[in-house]
This record gives sequence, structure tokens and C-alpha cells, in this order.
Amino acid sequence: MFKKILIANRGEIALRIIRTCREMGIKSVAVYSTVDAESLHVKFADEAVCIGPAPSSESYLKMSNIIAAAEITNVDAIHPGYGFLAENAHFSKICEEHGIKFIGASPDMISRMGDKASARETMKKAGVPTIPGSEGIIETFKEAEKIAKEIGFPVMLKATAGGGGKGMRAVWKAEDLQNAWDSARAEAKAAFGNDAMYLEKLIEEPRHIEIQIVGDSTGKACHLSERDCSIQRRHQKLTEETPSPFMTDELRERMGEAAVKATEFIKYEGVGTIEFLVDKNRNFYFMEMNTRIQVEHPITEQVIGNFDLIREQIKAAEGIPITGINYYPTQHSIECRINAEDPFNGFRPSPGKITTFHAPGGHGVRIDTHVYDNYIIPPNYDSMIAKLIVTAQTREEAINKMRRALDEFVIEGVKTTIPFHRQLMENPDYVAGNYTTKFMEDFEMQPEK
Repeated sequence: MFKKILIANRGEIALRIIRTCREMGIKSVAVYSTVDAESLHVKFADEAVCIGPAPSSESYLKMSNIIAAAEITNVDAIHPGYGFLAENAHFSKICEEHGIKFIGASPDMISRMGDKASARETMKKAGVPTIPGSEGIIETFKEAEKIAKEIGFPVMLKATAGGGGKGMRAVWKAEDLQNAWDSARAEAKAAFGNDAMYLEKLIEEPRHIEIQIVGDSTGKACHLSERDCSIQRRHQKLTEETPSPFMTDELRERMGEAAVKATEFIKYEGVGTIEFLVDKNRNFYFMEMNTRIQVEHPITEQVIGNFDLIREQIKAAEGIPITGINYYPTQHSIECRINAEDPFNGFRPSPGKITTFHAPGGHGVRIDTHVYDNYIIPPNYDSMIAKLIVTAQTREEAINKMRRALDEFVIEGVKTTIPFHRQLMENPDYVAGNYTTKFMEDFEMQPEK
């Protein structure tokens, strides 16, 4: 059993991990940048170490500072949360070299599954459906042109080191391919220092549905069913729900089996997700694997008998075998990501001081947040400041509960995405479960009454 864990992250996910550590009798160490000194994760940890100034490159991404903090506080393990160093193979290896357990994937696993082209080839070998496309990295434009002609337009160009939509281009006709190739490579080079590309068939009317998995050190895995993450803006998720309104029992069974097969094939240890695109005919294709905890993990916890996924992550890292039993949702849960952004002004970031913060409560309402009255949101990091999660017996009840909770949620001093979520919960297509990853392309904010 770990005695002390350092959380190499900030904000709500750091606080979330600290709480589970406390319940498990494990001491926690928070790290923080100078602008995060007043964050709740710093206040609630057993120990806290400042690791640098505000820029993440000099603090939360500064591996030497984090390892130094781990050594001076004598921790057994480091939990990276999500983002920052959570899927950094080099950091996982450095932890290993210093005799500190990285609560996440091994360096080899991160490298294999973090590279999208490599992950795709691995999944093909595992017998998991993949999107038709190039066999690995494309070396030249002429090769891209040839493959696109073979599989037919529309196609999607993707940076193999990509993430957050960077280095991705949808191409609908042959004459646009050259420009898309040049711009995607340039963007990928600037963002990741790697302009390697691959190409695949563009799935029309797609749903983004992920399967939550847990694997142990014996090679056994199980799944905890699906989450529908199709409501996105520029490939960034805005809200998620489980179960998916698009799912059938038969499709859930097949996708769950594929996810477990993939997890066991690579002998994955820990918590992660297998991400799929599902077309309008309910054909599903492997998209990528996330070798970390997901932002939206609470909705799975809520519908799977209050299953604590952070606890499962820690147990897997300690070498405790899983039962191997697959889990299915017994209720309906929706998560709205509350960001400090102005939805009436192109979702422009809105850092600053929160003058009033009143969180909703009541039956079936959960808030994961690190902010409070007079908290100052720094401009240096991701704009998400809270996750509002509701759980009910049916989807209709969950939507009604979310409407009520959003009406109770008061944040003043900065702009937030609360008005967007209010309007989403009234949108006829969303309410009917009739949405794809293209939903936000046609969504327009209406003036508030």
C-alpha cells in the first residue's frame, strides 16, 4: 500500500485525487505554481510544495522540479491526473528511474498508444475495427493523394502526435488535399515538433463514444460501459452523458467486448479509455486510446454503483488484481463542463476574480471544483473551473435535474459557460438525443431572457 502520493497537477482533478487518498489513508502532496497558492488543492493536501512560476513550462510541466518535490517529501508514487504530464512517456520513465511509481501507463504503453498511427496498427492486430486509411505514417503528398483516391473522399488528415484538434483537417474533395496537407503539417510541427501525418476515411454523422476500461498487472481487463462525448467545440468536449442515447444493448455489448479485447491485447495496466467513432449505421471504429483518467470520469462513477475510478487507478498501480467483471449503467448521468469563457463572444476565455460563487445542491447533484468566492482564475491554464454532474433514473429526469441545477448555479465576476448549458438543455435535438460531433457547427447562442 502506498503511504504517500504526490499529485502532479492542479485544480479540481488534484483535489479529486487528494480526497480519495484521504479516504484510503494515504498522505497527499500537492504541487503548485505561484499563482495557484490559494487553490483548494493546496489547502487540502497534507503537504504542498511550490514548483515554480505561473507558466506551466516552468511549473506543472517542469519534470525536474516535480521529481525534486517528490524526493524531498519522500513519496511512494506520483499521480499525474489528466493533461500536463499524464501521457508523457519520458516523465513516466523518469519516475521509474527514481524508484517512484507512476500511477498511469508505462513508458512503453504511452509511446505505443500515444502515437495514433502506431495505436491504429496495434488495434488492427488485436482485431478491433479501425477506420480505413493509410498503413502508418504517410511520407509524401503523392502517397496521401494515392490513398485518398483509393478509399474515396471525404478523408481526414491527422497528425500522428496530435491532440485537441491540432494537425487535423477534413478534406471533402481532391483539389483541397494539397492545401490541407501543407497547413496540417505546419500546425502539427508548431504544436508538437512533429509533422508526421496519416490519413483515414472521414466518418459521416459521427458519434464520439468512449468505453471506460480498467486493466491490472496480470493482463486481465474489464469495462465500465460507455460515455457519449459528441457535444464538442473544436474537438474539445463540452458535455458528456452515460448511457449514450444512441446506444443499443447489442452495440454496447460489442463495443465493450472490443474495448476489453484491445486492453488485454496490449496488457494495459490501470484506468483508461478506448475511444471510438460510431457512424449513423452504428458501425464503430477505433479512434484512439487515452492512457489516463478522463475529465468526464465522474458520470461513470455515478451510474456504476458509485465506483471510485481514482481508487481503482491507485489499486491497479499497487498491483491489486481486478475482478474481471464488466459493469453496465443502472441510471443516467450528465456532466456539464463549466468553463470561464464567454459563450456569447466566441467562447473567449474570461479569467479574473470570482466575486460570487454559489453551487447547486440537492438530490443527485455533484460538483467537482476547486474555486470559491474571491478565487482568482489565472489566465495561464485550461479554462475549466467546475464540473456539474447530475444523476437520475432516466435521461429525461437527468435533463430536468440539470436544468434545475444550472438555474441554481451562480458565478459572478467572470463569464462562464452556464448560459450555454442552459440553452443546450432546452435544445430540441439534444433533448431528443439527436446529435453528432457536428452539433456545435449549427448551434447559435440566443440572447438571454
